[in-house]
Amino acid sequence: MNTPTPPRPQFPHRGSPGLLASFHHAWKGLIHTVVYQRNMRVHLVSGVLVGLVGSGIPLGLAEKVTLIFCVLLIFFAEILNSALEHLVDLAVQQFDEKARLAKDAAAAGVMVLALGTVVIFAALLVHNWGTVLTSGPQIARQVTLGLPFTACVTLLVLPQARPAWVDWLAFLGAGLLIALQASETASSVFSALTAGLLVVAGAAARERRRAGAHKKTGAAPVSPPP
Repeated sequence: MNTPTPPRPQFPHRGSPGLLASFHHAWKGLIHTVVYQRNMRVHLVSGVLVGLVGSGIPLGLAEKVTLIFCVLLIFFAEILNSALEHLVDLAVQQFDEKARLAKDAAAAGVMVLALGTVVIFAALLVHNWGTVLTSGPQIARQVTLGLPFTACVTLLVLPQARPAWVDWLAFLGAGLLIALQASETASSVFSALTAGLLVVAGAAARERRRAGAHKKTGAAPVSPPP
């Protein structure tokens, strides 16, 4: 008697990935969110500005922890919102009022966190206004280096198509600017945060070009095995 063949699963099993593979999948999720979610790109540029302020003005430990936590919390909320939107789209293939309400509620959560972060940021600046007034040279230096750095990061995350050399020039220019800024930083932690956001922006630009190339050729992007 022939043994019946068990039915194949509908979706391929990813297995039990190792630690590095788990980090790889998480990194892909982060970059995907930056590439395809406009609000995430806005949050990334805002995080860069917060990092530049924190590395230019000497702040206390509590202020540093609060700002970094707010930035990371907004990133987490936006990534979770993106995951929820994909899940709703997967479960509901046509318009449904409850699906719209679920998406709106998730987006409202991110908005509340973003507005709260703005209020916290303003309160910290007001509380440390005396330090701000005595940090004129540092602030001038941050503006001189920070504005072109922010422009380079913004260019990297823009969704419009452009030659690869433009992205490389923006990434290398931003790297040089952050290196100059880090040489006289008020906080190495905020400088590291800003540099990390530059790496994320560069990876998003690379993924955008890669997805655009596959779209032109009609081939699906090839993902490494789990």
